[in-house]
Parts: sequence; structure tokens; C-alpha cells
Amino acid sequence: MKDIFELLTKEEIVFEEAVNYFKGKIPIKASEFYKLAEEYKSLAFTVSGYSKTQVLNKFYEELLKAIEEGTTMKDFKDKMNEFLEKKGYDGITNFQADNIFRTNIQTAYQVGHYKQMTSPEVLKYRPYWQYDAVNDKHTRPSHLAMDGRVYRADDPIWDTWYPPNGYRCRCGVKTLSERQVKERGLTIETGTPIAVEVDGKFVQILPDPNFANNSAKADFTPDLKDYPESIRKAFEKRESSKDK
Repeated sequence: MKDIFELLTKEEIVFEEAVNYFKGKIPIKASEFYKLAEEYKSLAFTVSGYSKTQVLNKFYEELLKAIEEGTTMKDFKDKMNEFLEKKGYDGITNFQADNIFRTNIQTAYQVGHYKQMTSPEVLKYRPYWQYDAVNDKHTRPSHLAMDGRVYRADDPIWDTWYPPNGYRCRCGVKTLSERQVKERGLTIETGTPIAVEVDGKFVQILPDPNFANNSAKADFTPDLKDYPESIRKAFEKRESSKDK
């Protein structure tokens, strides 16, 4: 499988759904983010190591610009380092830039992909989904253990195993028709696998910490009463700043 991140950087693969998803995220401190229940993490945005609202908002703005305009990771890193150094911070490294940029862009892309795959027209003719790991030396064993597994599109497994399933995750999901499933001799599975042997090692099949959720199913709504206080306050602060 070709790295989905590489496809996203091509201008013609930027989804309106991906832009709308990222616009709905609320920047909050990492200390608040990691206290959130899994179901709410998709509503929030954070960057570890930074706690000032102005800095988090700058990270958020540059990533949103990348999704909207197709700017590169180098553009993102250069802009952020210029800003950070002016504020008295060390610049981000190549690894940090890749981790922040790839993870957030990949998540937005996958949300856009999910919205398209779950349209009634697509589901009617392609009701099965297959997990697709890149399958190279960099692929995590737990993600590799999911590679090729097929489930119905409405199977609950996609609530926890819809990519990305970790920082810098490159996995994706392919849609399949009933004919393709039969022709390829694929098995439709149900239930979440627990463990499997991969390359002679016993591997527990779990998404990485903080990634056991489906970002596409956590659409933000204006009704804040049921949301955690950290998200509610951050949203209200952002909305009030727009009125100034």
C-alpha cells in the first residue's frame, strides 16, 4: 500500500470533510487533553510540551492552513520555528515536526475518507472494509496484526480500530464489494481480536494509547453541556475572541 500521507500532500486529494473536521477541534493544554475520556479526545487538539494558548493556537492555525492549502511539512516546520524562536522557545526538530504534522494531517484525511466511505451510495455497493497497513519494517506489530482483516462497515471494531491508530500511523482502510470479498476468498470477521503471533512473537492487538477511538464519529456540536469542562471553557474562549 502506498503511504496515504504521501497521497494527501497532493492538492487534488484534500477533502472538504477533512478541513471541516479540523476546524471543529479545540486547542487545549496537554495536561487537560490526557485527562479526557477516549470519546472526547477527537474533539481536542494539543501539542505536548507547550501550555500557552497563543502557542497552541499557532500550531493549530498552521496545521489548518496545511490541510486547506496543501502546504508541506517543511513549510509548517519553518513557520513554527520562526514563531517559536521569536517567543523564546527552541524550535521543533525534524522528528517533532513530522510527528505533529503527519499525525494531525493523517487524522483529518482519514475523517474525510470515512465520510465518503459511509455515504449511502458507497455503502450500498461496498459494504465491507479491509484494514490496510503499509507492511514494512516501520509498521508496528499490533498494526501489522490487523493488516488484511475484513469487517462489515458497521462493525463496532471501527469505533476503536479506525486509523490513525497511533502517532505517525500510516494505516488506512479500503472498501470492498461483496463480489471482491468472494473472489479473493476473504473472511468477514466479527469481534475485536485480542492477540496473535507475528514473526514468532506474541502480539497484543490494541491501538496505541490515546488512539482507541474513531475521530470521524466524534462530530463537535454547539451543545456543550455534556462535554468536559476543559473543552467547554476552551470553546467558549475561542468563540468570545471571534466577537472582538
